[in-house]
Amino acid sequence: MTDDLKPTLSPIEDLIDVLTLEELGTAKISVTGIEGQDAASSIGATEARVFEGRSQRMPHNRVFGGQVLAQCVMAAGLTLRAVEARHGPRPIHSLHGYFMRPGDDTLPIRFAVEEMRDGRSFSTRRVHAIQKGAPIMSFTASFQQQAPGLEHQLPVPDLPGPDGLRSLADLLGRIDHPAARHIATQRPIEQRPIDETTFLTPAPGSPAEQQVWMRAVGTLPEDPLIHAAVLAYASDYSLLDPVLRRHGLIWGDPRLRVASLDHSMWFHRPVSGDDWFLYLQESPSASYGRGLGIGQMFQGGRLVATVAQEGMVRVKE
Repeated sequence: MTDDLKPTLSPIEDLIDVLTLEELGTAKISVTGIEGQDAASSIGATEARVFEGRSQRMPHNRVFGGQVLAQCVMAAGLTLRAVEARHGPRPIHSLHGYFMRPGDDTLPIRFAVEEMRDGRSFSTRRVHAIQKGAPIMSFTASFQQQAPGLEHQLPVPDLPGPDGLRSLADLLGRIDHPAARHIATQRPIEQRPIDETTFLTPAPGSPAEQQVWMRAVGTLPEDPLIHAAVLAYASDYSLLDPVLRRHGLIWGDPRLRVASLDHSMWFHRPVSGDDWFLYLQESPSASYGRGLGIGQMFQGGRLVATVAQEGMVRVKE
């Protein structure tokens, strides 16, 4: 879709369009310099299925990391359709990704998916997100056929619900800045922080934690893969905020240099991306120019996901 067509889409239509990938074909994977009959399979796969998706335009002209995560989820999941037709649904249960290079938001991204293994209960995929001939993300994911087992979870915290809380779009809508305008009008995920005062103006020594209600701003298709991808998309919002809050910093500080380094996520239970979920976030540590964010997502009294991300967090004097 061309840039001049994109403004006609609502934020949720735009997100669904970004998650709708086109399959381009296959790429061959070869190994040289290794002799013997096992050489061809020594890296786990001999070909990759290639998909392509467009990028969302961002105020800082770099691809949003959550977008790449979500598209990797989609690309990996699309290669399971034949397996699921034979054995039943295999929803994603975990993902691990490394952000390697900033993405260009004016260009599409290609996703090369290696089908590493399809076992009796689990399937594993490796995805390379590529722009300009180089990887911008290295990603692995595992999918599991659901089965009964042991059950326990953290208790749901006693916190205010989303009704009556102001959205981040409302809080930032009066600010005349490209990033603020983008958040107020273009984001497909609504965010309602429980403590809006410290969210916007934290004091030094504030707790390294925050709580935010989130949901997609419109109705999503009834496809569990899309809902998981939207949750991965949303998980990249504000997870490093507790690092900044602990030190009295805000995103608009011109001294800040922040970039996501890696991202892991575990999907514990089914989730609806277009219903409210509570995202609890904390930072247990920051050191050597890096900060760690940990998150738990609750929906309907259930712990649906756990997230971890480390980012580069530097303050230039």
